[in-house]
Amino acid sequence: MKKQFFFVALAAVALVACKGGENPETDMPDWYYTGGKLGTTTNTSSMTFRQPTPATEDAGLGTLFAQGDQIAEKPFVTNAEGRQHGLGPVYVRSSCQHCHPNYSHGTSVPEGTYDASNVGNGTLLVVINPTTQAYVPWLAGMPQLFGAAPFPAPLDPDQITVTWKTVTDEHGNKFEDGETYELRYPEVHMPNTAVYVYNQGYRDPDGLLESQGYEVKLENTIGVYGSGLLDAIPDQDIIDQYAKEAADGKLKNGLNPAFWDGGFATSGYYKNDPQWGPKRFTYALTRGPIMDAAGANAIWNITNVTRSDRRYHYLDLNGTIYAEYASKDPEVQTASGKTEDELYNYLTSKELPAEMTDEEFTQVMVWHRGLAVPAARGVNDEKVLRGKELFTQIGCDYCHRPTWTTGSDEVRDPNNFPVTASMPRYPNQKIWPYTDMVQHKLCMENDIRTGWCRTTPLWGRGLHRKATGDAYEARMHDTRARNVIEAIMWHGYSNQSDAYWPTQQFYKLNKEDRDAVVAFINAI
Repeated sequence: MKKQFFFVALAAVALVACKGGENPETDMPDWYYTGGKLGTTTNTSSMTFRQPTPATEDAGLGTLFAQGDQIAEKPFVTNAEGRQHGLGPVYVRSSCQHCHPNYSHGTSVPEGTYDASNVGNGTLLVVINPTTQAYVPWLAGMPQLFGAAPFPAPLDPDQITVTWKTVTDEHGNKFEDGETYELRYPEVHMPNTAVYVYNQGYRDPDGLLESQGYEVKLENTIGVYGSGLLDAIPDQDIIDQYAKEAADGKLKNGLNPAFWDGGFATSGYYKNDPQWGPKRFTYALTRGPIMDAAGANAIWNITNVTRSDRRYHYLDLNGTIYAEYASKDPEVQTASGKTEDELYNYLTSKELPAEMTDEEFTQVMVWHRGLAVPAARGVNDEKVLRGKELFTQIGCDYCHRPTWTTGSDEVRDPNNFPVTASMPRYPNQKIWPYTDMVQHKLCMENDIRTGWCRTTPLWGRGLHRKATGDAYEARMHDTRARNVIEAIMWHGYSNQSDAYWPTQQFYKLNKEDRDAVVAFINAI
């Protein structure tokens, strides 16, 4: 099992940071520098999300960044003869690029068969118990759709279909001046036969498989650029934001009690340990800091590649269901030439050989923490400036908080992996991510699991189509919104939404002002 590294021109392009695009002048407003002077790239081409931060280059980490970029770009493959190993026994996708095209959000999902092999389809499946909203134990939290021979895939994507449904809101999907919009949401059909262990005779204790009583939702990937800057926000500032929102009483649904219970709840801290700070990554706010977040954890879950401090496979939430049934499968035994016990022990082992070197892991983390955010566009455009003013006037800035200031940025690693010394750092930077780093409820049709969703940072989102070639802007957690208007109006679909009031204020604007708000959101 080997990871192939092909030399391509894109690797060289990754080093062309802060070149091209707009030329920052000393009189540029501070919000032009979305990631501060240390975290912003002025390259706003189709390669914008691939650029290293000035801090990365200033620290002499450009080569490590480029090496990490190559690892993130290239697929892991099964080839037992090379120096490198990887990919499997089961996996979600074979590379970062498959889910994060040009390191952006995933592209919008078309109706029909769920095409997991399409590069750019970063919309993952979420299979849950509808009563508890918990992930089902017989699949991973991000269900794997592929298997490396001789192992079969836990789910067969060819049996999974996506249907887009439409709804009508209280305004009849029409502004008072006659302009119309559409609100759509996805429904996913996954038959029992798509589940490998079910075909092998497994029946879960809750009876969900037997009755097909589970639910399947979509959850799109988040752009990986700018994660290092969010990581540098002081813990106390995030806790203070929770306290502010708890005190002012403006939210219909309050705060998620798992994170705030009159003080900062223990479960709101990463690994339930205050020393590692508040959770700050993923829609569900399950991760943080970055050294054990998306770049350092999810990629290994997605590809099932081991490293020195992570010598096990990610199979299902139970940990043994797939292993039990795959090891009993006569076809797997024959193809592998191994006994049931040998297969089971391999699949459940916590002491597997490391397939990625410590050096390579360091390169990946320098790359991930070193990705810049693009500078704001049109900062002197009258339409954009009018939209910026209205964005605040109608209340969008309550959840989409414009600015934060980073702290001393002492990079932390809960796993004590010795790579923190070489990481890019962003001390004392005023950044403009447009997020409060808090979960809220929008109460949408076929909503996100649990209904609680982190306010997604808006920086760079207006460049998604340019960077990916997507037909739509793919906004919201499941790409339901094809443009900014649809995204805004979904925020107010229900009068129980935390964003109902600002959505109504947007609805009352004339077309010129609505267009200005859209222009601003696409510019930041």
